[in-house]
Amino acid sequence: MEKLITVEGLSKRYGKDVAVDDLSFQIQKGSCTALLGPNGAGKTTTLKMLAGLLSPSSGKIEFEEMSEGDLRKYIGYLPQYPVFYNWMSASEFLTYVARLAFLSKKEAVVRTNELLELVGLEDARDRRIGNFSGGMKQRLGIAQAMIHSPKLVMLDEPVSALDPVGRRDVIDMLEELKKQTTILFSTHVLSDAEEVCDDILIIRGGKMALSGSLQELRERYQKDVITVQVKGDGGAWVKKLESYDWVLDVTLEGGLMTLVVDEVESAREKILREIVDLSIPVVSFSVGQSSLEELFMKVVRA
Repeated sequence: MEKLITVEGLSKRYGKDVAVDDLSFQIQKGSCTALLGPNGAGKTTTLKMLAGLLSPSSGKIEFEEMSEGDLRKYIGYLPQYPVFYNWMSASEFLTYVARLAFLSKKEAVVRTNELLELVGLEDARDRRIGNFSGGMKQRLGIAQAMIHSPKLVMLDEPVSALDPVGRRDVIDMLEELKKQTTILFSTHVLSDAEEVCDDILIIRGGKMALSGSLQELRERYQKDVITVQVKGDGGAWVKKLESYDWVLDVTLEGGLMTLVVDEVESAREKILREIVDLSIPVVSFSVGQSSLEELFMKVVRA
């Protein structure tokens, strides 16, 4: 895959406070990259520097081997809290921002129609934005970020304020956008990142904590997990399980026992045998793998 953006030693300081500290990473053309981190980790500051809205204190941003000049014409950006002219209709707003992006009148109309269809707002094209739901406004915001056919679209927490239906709509839309452009979006909703992204960047305290492709991170860090919901305390059984060398880790919370195991098929048989032999009252039993969310929590708490 060909690289689109290379970031080296990117930092942003406000006096003695360091918001972003020596970040280095690459974004590949045609990829969808998730920028993950807890609140205050520096995600928004990083996106604003990439978008040209903030000047870095130090470091370099190279766009397709271009490190100088105005890179904003190549970038579409949707802030975490987008603001619209509520008295405008969706088509009026998109035509307006298209003209601001130096599209001709004819190009603005054509592009507005294309994007309203892409984001599923064609039937609401003449409705005032002030009557839109949160999910509809977010879709309109994504259309605005795409209006000038950018090479990179950056979305700051695009689903954090949405209800489940709105979140589903936006995630489905990101799947479609991946076919047209490169996407970088920040989020702390890990399941969304797992669903649509190719690459992961996790930052903590402004520093890069972990990066790589989703597949690489799964292969490197994902563990076999067995979960058992038991009735009662279960503490005595946990102590016994901790003594087995094939149990790498075990936690118990509210009767839900989570075991990280080695050789999952063998471990399943042994645990099921113990449940029968010890007459453990079990509500549920499942076998799976650790999630990206568990990796994220481990990284940000380190």
